Amino acid sequence: MAEQRFQLYDTTLRDGTQQEGLVLTVEDKLAVARHLDAFGVGFSEGGWPGAVPKDTEFFRRARSELHLANAQLAAFGATRRPGALVAVDPQVRALLEAETPVVTLVAKSHTRHVELALRTTLAENLAMIGSTVRHLVHAGRRVFVDAEHYFDGFRANREYALEVVRTAAEAGAETVVLCDTNGGSLPDEVGAVVADTLGATGARLGIHCHDDSGCAVANTLAAVDAGASHAQATAHGYGERCGNANLFTVAANLLLKRGLEVVPARRLREVAATGRAVSELTGAYAVPAAPYIGASAFAHKAGLHASALRVDPDLYQHIDPARVGNAMRTLVSDMGGRSSIELQARELGYQVSAGSEPVARAAAKVKELESRGYSFESADASFALLLLEELAGGRLSRPFDVESWRVGVERGPGGAVRTEGSVRLRVDGAPVGATGVGNGPVNALDRALHQALDPYFPELAALELVDYQVRVLSGSAGSAAAARVLITFSDGHRRWGTVGVDENTVAASWLALLDAVFYVLLTERGADHRSVAVPVPAAAAAG
Repeated sequence: MAEQRFQLYDTTLRDGTQQEGLVLTVEDKLAVARHLDAFGVGFSEGGWPGAVPKDTEFFRRARSELHLANAQLAAFGATRRPGALVAVDPQVRALLEAETPVVTLVAKSHTRHVELALRTTLAENLAMIGSTVRHLVHAGRRVFVDAEHYFDGFRANREYALEVVRTAAEAGAETVVLCDTNGGSLPDEVGAVVADTLGATGARLGIHCHDDSGCAVANTLAAVDAGASHAQATAHGYGERCGNANLFTVAANLLLKRGLEVVPARRLREVAATGRAVSELTGAYAVPAAPYIGASAFAHKAGLHASALRVDPDLYQHIDPARVGNAMRTLVSDMGGRSSIELQARELGYQVSAGSEPVARAAAKVKELESRGYSFESADASFALLLLEELAGGRLSRPFDVESWRVGVERGPGGAVRTEGSVRLRVDGAPVGATGVGNGPVNALDRALHQALDPYFPELAALELVDYQVRVLSGSAGSAAAARVLITFSDGHRRWGTVGVDENTVAASWLALLDAVFYVLLTERGADHRSVAVPVPAAAAAG
């Protein structure tokens, strides 16, 4: 098989699973491998057969259930034990029994680790590397060698570290991967060591970086610039301690900034979707500010930025977000001005001008509400209602009126707690009342609203509360402090957020619940929330 010009190697299923709190079933691992294969990685490391029973099972099932289109599956393991015959070493045998086309061996390249961790001689460590690589190559496997603690070992004993690389390469290892195992190196050091190693050995080199100094991605790029042609990383930078180099950031940087087609260029548009899919399977989500794929990666808040973005989005964005399957967002806040309101309105589908009176009133209203504790960054539905109100000149007609609501909590004789919420509304002038029972005040009121309104507005039946957050606002103290409630709703296809603020947490929650209902009823009832639903007079829109 011809060697790839550049090898992108994913180790999410092995090194990534060492992250605290991240536990994957065999089913999860198979599903993650499929997503990363579809993204286009060249290699997918599945785990350590023989050492981890779940990984042994993964490789057994992978033979019949995992059909990879782009990636080659790799099994990870160690060199033979000191003093043992490679042909009978159980760990080496387990690597062969995994029946993967690729085997990656971890080998010690730091003299202190050889002597203290392996408890063997430097010469025997080299013999272990050479004999294990030759044995696996002879069995028809492509072999990569991860030179563990290479950068620390290079600083401690350059000649021995280089000899580890030479031994592995001469025995038939296709690539020797230099590992910054402790994650403490900096980009200039990494680049210098990679260049020195390449010049001294002539071996094909790879890079594997941990993020303990916050430089895993930068170190990976420095290594590639210095001559490495193989990079290892994990989805979202999963891994123990501070994690590994982020696979998605590395892939996007190498393709967009270095011109290396580490994944098919057309697949880069799927990187954000791939990241979300992996997060759903692992339960470990990308931070909002994650480069390229994060929800905030192309979100703009400052008014100065918003003004410039109206002229040319490229003024404050290093790439077109669509290239990585993401989108620009404008955040509405008291930091922004009319330009922010205009951009956010246009993203929601409303054709307005920054110089119009409705936009000016909306901007002033946002500033006033945020001074009272509101936040519209994650409350796009509440902002849309605010904007509609201003576009209608403060005369936006509501589909129903609220007369009253109440919540009661009762503890029964057996210790069970019952929460009941009731609402009294008017729909077309007619009184409507309903009661809902839930596992808490918000759930009970949500059910009461559904009981009262669904018969009149069937489109509300799909409305579901999927996330609830409450924050005590600074400036107040103790149980009397004001609360900001953010609620995320879904209709099964889309999600949107609402916000409510009150000294009473339940009252704040009620405000957010109402916004969700009004939002559905005042837009195209279940349609994409970016579509304008209520006709707005041209004069109002233009100001």
